[in-house]
Amino acid sequence: MSSGYKPDILWSPHHADRYVICDTELSLYRIGPAGSSETKAGALPLSEETAATLLAINSDTPYMKCVAWYPKQEPECLLAVGQANGRVVLTSLGQSHNSKCKELVGKEFVPKHARQCNTLAWNPVDSNWLAAGLDKHRADFSVLIWDISSKFSPEAVPAEKVRLSGDVDSGLVVTKPLYELGQNDACLSLCWLPRDHQKLLLAGMHRNLAIFDLRNTSQKTFVNTKAIQGVTVDPHFQDRVASFFEGQVAIWDLRKFEKPVFTLTEQPKPLTKVAWCPTRMGLLATLTRDSNIIRLYDMQHTPMPFGDEVEPTIIERSVQPCSESIISSFAWHPSAQNRMVVVSPNRVMNDFTVFERISLAWSSTTALMWACGRHLYECTEDAGQGVAAAEKDIATKMRERAQSHYGHDTVQVWRNHVLAGGDDPQLRSLWYTLHFMKQYTENVEQKQQSNKQSLIYSGIKNIVKSSSGTTETRRCWSGSDRQTDVPWYHSEERSLALQLCGWISRGPDIDVEPFLKSLEQEGEWERAAAVALFNLDIRRAIQILNKGASAEKGDLNLNVVAMALSGYTDEKNSLWREMCSSLRLQLKKPYLCVMFAFLTSEPGAYDAVLYESRVAVRDRVAFACMFLNDAQLPRYIDKLANEMKEAGNLEGILLTGLTKDGVDLMESYVDQTGDVQTASFCMLKGSPGEVLKDPRVQCWIENYRNLLDAWRFWHKRAEFDIHRSKLDSSSKPLAQVFVSCNFCGKSISYSCSAMPHQGRGFSQYGVSGSPTKSKVTSCPGCRKPLPRCALCLMNMGTPVSSCPGTGKADEKADLTRDKKLAQFNNWFTWCHNCRHGGHAGHMLSWFRDHSECPVSACTCKCMQLDTTGNLVPSDSV
Repeated sequence: MSSGYKPDILWSPHHADRYVICDTELSLYRIGPAGSSETKAGALPLSEETAATLLAINSDTPYMKCVAWYPKQEPECLLAVGQANGRVVLTSLGQSHNSKCKELVGKEFVPKHARQCNTLAWNPVDSNWLAAGLDKHRADFSVLIWDISSKFSPEAVPAEKVRLSGDVDSGLVVTKPLYELGQNDACLSLCWLPRDHQKLLLAGMHRNLAIFDLRNTSQKTFVNTKAIQGVTVDPHFQDRVASFFEGQVAIWDLRKFEKPVFTLTEQPKPLTKVAWCPTRMGLLATLTRDSNIIRLYDMQHTPMPFGDEVEPTIIERSVQPCSESIISSFAWHPSAQNRMVVVSPNRVMNDFTVFERISLAWSSTTALMWACGRHLYECTEDAGQGVAAAEKDIATKMRERAQSHYGHDTVQVWRNHVLAGGDDPQLRSLWYTLHFMKQYTENVEQKQQSNKQSLIYSGIKNIVKSSSGTTETRRCWSGSDRQTDVPWYHSEERSLALQLCGWISRGPDIDVEPFLKSLEQEGEWERAAAVALFNLDIRRAIQILNKGASAEKGDLNLNVVAMALSGYTDEKNSLWREMCSSLRLQLKKPYLCVMFAFLTSEPGAYDAVLYESRVAVRDRVAFACMFLNDAQLPRYIDKLANEMKEAGNLEGILLTGLTKDGVDLMESYVDQTGDVQTASFCMLKGSPGEVLKDPRVQCWIENYRNLLDAWRFWHKRAEFDIHRSKLDSSSKPLAQVFVSCNFCGKSISYSCSAMPHQGRGFSQYGVSGSPTKSKVTSCPGCRKPLPRCALCLMNMGTPVSSCPGTGKADEKADLTRDKKLAQFNNWFTWCHNCRHGGHAGHMLSWFRDHSECPVSACTCKCMQLDTTGNLVPSDSV
C-alpha cells in the first residue's frame, strides 16, 4: 500500500477493529462503539455509533513510500515499510513479547542500487516472502523478493547505504534477495496470485502487465497496456484482476489475458486508489484525486464473456462518505459487510457503510419481498381470522372471490354477492339490481315485448324519463283512525322502477307483502317497518316493530318506537308532531329517523327522506317513484345519479343501468377500489354491444384476465373466457390449434368453414355425399389430397360412419354406439413419434387391443408412448 504526503489506511489482517494511518509516521487506531468502556475520553468520533482510539505511534521509519502488514497472526503488528532509497524495513507498533517479532523488528533489506520503493506485497501462503517493486535502474532488477528469515549478511556494508537509516546493526541488513525479476524495467504495483502463490503479477513501466512463475523465472506471460497501476485481485473471483491508468480502470481475466474483459468509464481526474470489497462479490471501489465521492462498480451478476465481442453489464453509482472534505484514501473493512473507513488529507476519519440497493419484488399474491445485502425480507398480508374483510387488499379480495367462482352464477344472479363474502352493501345492491333486471327481462321475453327489453338495462333514470300516463290518486292510511289523504302516483314505468328496486314482484298490483316477509326473515325490522309505513300501512309497521322487539336478538327500543307511531296525528300544531320533529334526529338508526320524517313532512316536501344518505338508494328511489310528481321525480333521479357517479357508488347502477353513464360510474368505482373483477362481470351481464366496445370496459376485462394468468388461475381464466363468449358473441377467440395441410400449411378446417368459398363448389375438391355427411378429402387451399387413415385407408376428413370397419362386429358397434361421438371420431389423430395415424374412432378401436402401430413394418409402440398410460374408450368420453 503506497503512501506519500497524503495519509493512507491499512486494516489489520487479523484484528477487525484495528487499522493504521500512515503518512510521515505510523499511527495504530482501535475502532469501537462510541461511549464504550474501551473507548477513551480522547477518542476521535468516526460516526454517530463508532469512535477510534489511538493505541501507538511509530516515527522510526522516515521517507515512507509504501507499507504492508504481515499476514499471519504471529507476530502481530509487524509491518514492512518501503522507503525512498529502496530499502525495506521491518517495524512494529506497540510492545510485542513474541521472540520472533523481536528478531525481525529493525531488519532491513537493501537493494544493490538506491531508488524509490513503490509497492510491497507479502506472500499469502509462504509468509516469509516479501515482494518489493522498485523504480527502474539500468543495471538492476525492479522486483526483489526477500526472505525475511534469511540470515545472510555481507562482511561490510558501504556507509552510503546506511546513511538514510541511521545506525543499524550490520547483522540486521540483508542484501541478497531470494528472487530478482524485471531487469531494466520499473514496477509500479504488484500482487501475489492467490490461486498459485508461486506466481507473481507484475506491473511495469514499459506499458505491460506480466505474470512471472518463480519456478521458471526466464518465462513470463505479458500483455501490453497502459493500465499498470494499482493491480489488485478480486478476493471472490481469483481470475479477475483490476488495474488503472490515469482515469481509466481495466478489468482483466487471467484465463484470457490478451486484452481487458472490459474497461470502466473514464473519469475526468486521475485515479489514486482501486480496491475490491472483501465481503461483497464483484464490488469495486475507485477514488479520484481531490474528490469527495467514491465510485462503486457492481459486477455481482456479471457473467464472464465467452466471446470477444460480449461486454457484461455493470451497475455504477457514487457514494459520498464526507459531505464536504476531500478524501485522501479509503479502506474496506475486512469482515463487516460493505463497511469502509475514509481519511481526509488532514487526518479526519469517517466510518461509513455502503448501503445496498434494495431489489424489490411484489408477487401477484400480494407478497412483498426485498433483498438488502445478504438478507432477504418477506412481507405477507396477515390472513388471520382477526383481519376484517374491509382491511384486506383488493387483490386479495379478488383472488378469494375468483376461487369461489364469483360472478359466474347466471341463474341466481343475486347469489354472486354471497360468493363475494356477503359483507359489502354496494356489491349486494349491485347484484340484486342485476338479478331484478334479468328477472324482468325473462318476463318480457315471455310476453314477447322486445321494445321494453332494452329499456330495462338502461336504468331507472331512462325509465322515468319515458314515463307517460301517470295518474295521481289520494290514498288513505291503512290501520289508522285518521282519514287524511296522501298524494300517491302510479304509472306503468313507475311500477317497473319499483320492481327493479325489489319492492314488488311481477304483476300490475302494488303488493309489498312478500318483500316485507323477506325483510323480516333477514332480521331487517327497521327497514321492513319503514317500507310498510311508506305504503301507508301504519298498523303493519307497528306490528313489525313489536315482532322485532320480541325476536331473539331484537331491540327492545323498537317497542318504544311502535308506541310513538301509534300516537300519530295529522294536526300540524300538535305536541306529537312537534316532539317527533325535534327528537327524530337523535335516533341512530336511519330507517327509524326517516319514518318520523315522513310522518312530519308536508305532501311533496320529503327532502328529509330523499336525502338521508344512510338509507339504501333503492329504498329512496322507490319512495320517490311513489310520492314525487312527474316534474320532481326526473330532477331527483338525475341529481342522485350524478352523486352516485361522482362517489363511485355501485348502488347507482340501479339508476344509470348498463349504459354509458353506468360505465362512467363504474370507472369512478374502479379508480377508487381497483376492483376490475366486479366491473368486468357487471358490464358483461346485459350491456349493449356499443358499451362492451368501450375502451374502458375492454381494459377492465383484459386486466382481469391478466390477473387470473398472473395468479396461475388458468382454468378460471378459461372459464371466464367461456362465460364472456356466452354473453358477448363478438369476444369469441379465434382457433389457436388447427390441422394444417402438409403442402401449403393452411388450416384445413378454417379454409373449409370459416372462410367463405367463392367460385366452384366443394364437390370439385373432393366434397361429396349427403349434406349431413359431407366429407373433405383434399385441402381446399392447394387441392392436394389429405393423408389416409392407416386402418380404413380412406382420406382423412371422411366421416367415420361412411367408412368400412376393421372387420370386427363389436368394433363397428362401438363406433356407432353413441351418435354424439361421431364428430370426435372424425378427428385427425397421429402418433408424434412415427407420424402414423388416422380417424380418432379407428385409432381408439385399434389400441384397445394393440400397443403397436397399425401400419405394416412400423414397430413403434404408440400406445406405450402415451403419457396417460391408457386411452379412454370413445363411448365413455
